[in-house]
Amino acid sequence: MGRNAIPGAGFVLFWSSGFVGATLGARSSGPVTLLAWRFIVVGLLLGAWWLVRRRSMRPRDAAVHAGLGVLSQAGYLYFTYAAADLGVPPGTTALIAALQPIAAVVLAQLVLGERAGVRRWAGLVAGLAGVALVVGGDLSGSPGTPVLAYGLPFLAMLALVAATFLERRTAPDVPLMDGLVVQCLTSTVLFTGIAAATGQLTPPPVPEFWVAIGWVVLFSTFGGYGCYWLVLRRSSVTTVSTLLYLTPPTTMVLAWIMFGDTITLRGLLGLVVCLAAVVLVLHRPRKLSVGREMMSACSSPTSSQPPPR
Repeated sequence: MGRNAIPGAGFVLFWSSGFVGATLGARSSGPVTLLAWRFIVVGLLLGAWWLVRRRSMRPRDAAVHAGLGVLSQAGYLYFTYAAADLGVPPGTTALIAALQPIAAVVLAQLVLGERAGVRRWAGLVAGLAGVALVVGGDLSGSPGTPVLAYGLPFLAMLALVAATFLERRTAPDVPLMDGLVVQCLTSTVLFTGIAAATGQLTPPPVPEFWVAIGWVVLFSTFGGYGCYWLVLRRSSVTTVSTLLYLTPPTTMVLAWIMFGDTITLRGLLGLVVCLAAVVLVLHRPRKLSVGREMMSACSSPTSSQPPPR
């Protein structure tokens, strides 16, 4: 990944931190309240930064980033939290989310012309298998879970895929931080409206709630979404989507550190498989290719001429 190694690692770690924040918040409030105040705080911070810096944006770019906010934040987070609230186990949601790299690569070939050979497809399938190993012990749903609730993780996954392609296709010439401002302000309006309409806007009077808010604001929103768009801008849809394979095993490790959850042998095996899959998909043997080109050029009768471009 080259220069994307640090942002990529940050993306995996910060994106995975959302589970910790959601778990902390679930101990003191419902998901809608947590999402509303998460983005109220983010909106106030970014809005103040926007005013102090006196930033501006063209209406077209603002509309694009508002759409990105609706899809990647409001849509993705609401469907994920709603699925959990209806009893869909986190493992099932994670396994469905692991379909995103495959869906993204298929669409990238059709829409963007990004190519994926046999090696990449093998890595994508292996990554899905690795995620299944990690979350395999958490796939049984609650008896009272509505069947339609299992469609919500699919909607969440598709919302994030759609946002990824919208950003790639439109490629607005907007600084990363400015775009994040519009996205988060859009989510602030939507989640605050939902919480107010459902009577869930009042925050609980406990300090644990604000600890959870601080966690998801700093790590999940600024860190997770900031690194997601940064990696996408610097690389490709395939790269940023494939890195999502590493979030379930990273979440497993964070849950062990933060909450003392058990890590099973199957989970460790899944972690290794996910790592191998990501390397298989993203590794590019450039030196080997260069060596073959040099050998071909030297053995050619016209080796004194530069190879065709």
